[in-house]
Amino acid sequence: MRPLLLFLWLFCALAPAVAPTRVPAPTLSFRIDEGHNLNSFVRDGPVAAHLLLRSGTEPRILVAFPAGNSGVGLWFESTRAPLAWTLLAAPRPLTVADEHRRPLHGIEFEVETNARELRPRGAVLSSIRVLRDYELQRTAPREVLVAAQVGDGRVSWSRDRLDGAAGYRLTLMAGTGTHLASEHFTADESGPLRLRIQAFTGETPLDPLDASLTATAVDDPRAREVFTFLVYRQKFLAGSWRFDTYFGRDTLISAMLLAPVLEPAAMESAIASVLERLAPDGEVAHEEDIGEFAVLRNAREGRGRVDTPIYDYGMVDDDFMLAPLAARWLLDDPRGRARARGFLAGKGAGGERRGAALVRNLAWVVQRTAAFAGEPRAANLVGIKAGRMTGDWRDSEQGLGRGRFAYDVNAALVPAALEATARLAESGLLGSFLDADTRRSLARTRAQAAEWIVRAPAMFALDVPLARARAAITDYAKEVSVDDAAAIRALGEGALAFHALSLDEAGHAVPILNSDEGFRLLLTQPSADELERCITAIMRPFPAGLITDAGMLVANPLFATPELRREFTRFAYHGTVVWSWQQALMAAGLERQLQRDDLPAASRQRLRRARATLWTAIDRSRALRTSELWSWSFSKGQYHIEPFGRPGADVDESNAAQLWSTVYLGLPRPAMPAATTDISPGS
Repeated sequence: MRPLLLFLWLFCALAPAVAPTRVPAPTLSFRIDEGHNLNSFVRDGPVAAHLLLRSGTEPRILVAFPAGNSGVGLWFESTRAPLAWTLLAAPRPLTVADEHRRPLHGIEFEVETNARELRPRGAVLSSIRVLRDYELQRTAPREVLVAAQVGDGRVSWSRDRLDGAAGYRLTLMAGTGTHLASEHFTADESGPLRLRIQAFTGETPLDPLDASLTATAVDDPRAREVFTFLVYRQKFLAGSWRFDTYFGRDTLISAMLLAPVLEPAAMESAIASVLERLAPDGEVAHEEDIGEFAVLRNAREGRGRVDTPIYDYGMVDDDFMLAPLAARWLLDDPRGRARARGFLAGKGAGGERRGAALVRNLAWVVQRTAAFAGEPRAANLVGIKAGRMTGDWRDSEQGLGRGRFAYDVNAALVPAALEATARLAESGLLGSFLDADTRRSLARTRAQAAEWIVRAPAMFALDVPLARARAAITDYAKEVSVDDAAAIRALGEGALAFHALSLDEAGHAVPILNSDEGFRLLLTQPSADELERCITAIMRPFPAGLITDAGMLVANPLFATPELRREFTRFAYHGTVVWSWQQALMAAGLERQLQRDDLPAASRQRLRRARATLWTAIDRSRALRTSELWSWSFSKGQYHIEPFGRPGADVDESNAAQLWSTVYLGLPRPAMPAATTDISPGS
């Protein structure tokens, strides 16, 4: 080999391993600070990363990558005084090569802290699922743990993926005035403790889907940045950092609410990602195990160290969301209707035509709901699966009040899915994908829908006498240390009528007010009397209803047992807390009902009052709109917003970037007079 060629070969082979390649200025870079968490996002070319710096007495550094749902995290020993991180500049995207010349994509950033010393306690480099479990339980699979390498003023952790693929790397380098000794960083007297940090993943990058929103999307830069970071050609990500991958329910709900402002490519990406992950019987996949988490599971279940994805079909609500979204896009939207035949004829990664996959889901919907249509009793409703405590979006073990039959699934999603199935079957779009048996099955859909629409919601109806309601409100207000004056004033003279959150195994109602009426309003057309039950109770001030200065709560257990009330607190994931997308769902539902022309004037007036009340609450929480959820405190006669995820208090942590919290991009604030319903508990 000639000397010049030899030099070039050696340069190409060795240089990437020792000197990172600087990527040009990032195309997407933004920051969200919430409570103890500083979140910095960057996406440019093959690099997409979310840096999270956790302050307080339990500090940590975590970098999450959408690629392979992977991440690296470093947890430090507890500090006596609260530690505060300062990010000196936005993270810079980098691409380097590992020792086998395989690309690693990641970021470099510099931080300083007021702490005089930092002692690493544990580093985890793996799937986000593994990091998430480590954060909650402080344990990780032994095979993913790796010892630190210390030297030359730096400490690093690196390893290949368990199947030998390119893996992960995390390196901390002592900055000016900072010293390293045996993984222990200390600051000298000249200034703060400074670190330069690099974090990488070897997982295959996703393909960004930048042109995803139309010009009519709401002018909300923060929501647009979050949405852009989470949307890719292969799939929409549910949220970062904890859910940096596909979730069926999150994709379907978000696409449904964003439909007016999604470009066709984005909508079709969302629907196609769901179709590609359907079970053989047509059920929608709730979540996917990919990357190293799939390697771990496949190895433990006897399939070897392979990264074949594993799909979870444990939820039941998402099974009934695909048909309404498909009908809205393929039948109701002129853009989707013009592309419908081509889209359905297209093939997924496995070679199946999308129309055939959609038909599998529609057939499943009809089959799963036939029993109740034939014999409408509680036992024939759609219940969460045997052996599980979760089945819908309230997927913590206490989320449904330990009930089995969820109100949102049975009173809203199933009727909507049956109506949409009937429309799709009658449209002529699916003819080439239907065999004789499936055609006969789908022909029953309208009759089944009629039974569900009338029979199912009535099983969740509850009426609490006025005297009992007053006493319960007063007692519960004392229990949670809030004022009850506005709640009592808003009661009126009749019984407090609402729909239960769920039914238990025996068909008894779990008496918890809930925000899932939003599904009913968005997807169905309740009668005027049913609308009264849907909105009046929950639009009252807490603790009579769900409205607070911090937003609309997703649950209120004032009529529940003491045991359930202890599980539905402002520290619980699905307790008396505010979920951003649930407010958007309710707002979209109210708007849809106001578009009807078959309602009496009194009903329309109640809807307008409810809309004004809700938007007042939404406006007060605008700063946290793209977050997953938040909590509240009460003092001096008012509710105050509190970030969810406080150490030692909240049971979990909220995502700073959540897909279904960006849906306000498709929901312009309506022009309307100020709210006429008093939601201020101190007035």
